Amino acid sequence: MSSLPKITIITPSYNQGEFLEECILSVLNQEYTHLEYIIIDGGSTDNTLEIIQKYENHLSYWVSEPDKGQSDAINKGLRIASGEIINWLNADDFYPENTLYMVANLFRETQALCVCGLCQVFENPSLSKYITQGTDIYIGNLAKTIGWARTDQPATFYHQSAIKKMGLLDTELHYLMDRDWWIKYLVHFGLEKVIKVPHTFANFRLHPQSKTVSQSTFFIQDRDMYFHTLARLWNLPHYTQFLEENVPLRKPYQLFNFPTVKDDTLKEKIINYYFLQKADEFYYQGNVSLAKKFLKTLQPNLLTPQDQALYQKLRWRIRFLPQGLVKVWRLLRKYFLTYMIRK
Repeated sequence: MSSLPKITIITPSYNQGEFLEECILSVLNQEYTHLEYIIIDGGSTDNTLEIIQKYENHLSYWVSEPDKGQSDAINKGLRIASGEIINWLNADDFYPENTLYMVANLFRETQALCVCGLCQVFENPSLSKYITQGTDIYIGNLAKTIGWARTDQPATFYHQSAIKKMGLLDTELHYLMDRDWWIKYLVHFGLEKVIKVPHTFANFRLHPQSKTVSQSTFFIQDRDMYFHTLARLWNLPHYTQFLEENVPLRKPYQLFNFPTVKDDTLKEKIINYYFLQKADEFYYQGNVSLAKKFLKTLQPNLLTPQDQALYQKLRWRIRFLPQGLVKVWRLLRKYFLTYMIRK
């Protein structure tokens, strides 16, 4: 056991006393022998302090003071983190048994810089559950992995040496800071030192107060703003102008500590994959007009043959399945599935 690496877990917290004790116990009950557990509270006014003080003898560090949001709170923890492996666990989430030992062994056995697992998502109070597919990794396709970037943050652990390159979280990003970290990792290191396993590493709670539920629109706006900024940084005016004219962008944004991308073709491929994803999303939302515009703007020759097939499929559906038929098809499908479940 002495050869196991030290793990730092940071829990940012603000008025999550309803869930915090379950989160803390899920970390402490791992009984991981080389654990550094840090709690950064933003000055909660509920019963959070009472819960933290109950377990403070088992914590490496904690503080309760006003901050500038979740990213700022996590950064406070990152500045003092001394573990070889680092992640944060939000106060309303919790770990399954044995997560930290599995993660530690994977880092030790593979020399990975990033280890990804799956999340079990459950809705409070209904407790309906499903398992995610984990952080999206497209083997051999770095452009798609960045352009379609999606990460299961609670189940994605980084080596300290990678975080030194990635830097602190961007405090201007309140919804996309974990995805920004993942993209920075990919730009620095590519896909070679990422290990993904089919094990559930975290339980991710959806509830009415969680950002994922109550502020979902802002995640989309942050993503559009982020890729608009990348296109501007990479001097791709055709794409920046298109986004400015077709999606609601928030205030101008400056990328924080973003690594240099020297490959001009990779830059354009990344933006093209983002456009393909937007077209796919708009089509399935029933916004055929915008889906068509995004498809017309991207360059299919920059996609892999498999993704060119998705491009062609979307073009065909837009041409031969008008928006009205799409809505009717969805209603019929929903009715059929409901009928089959009841039957």
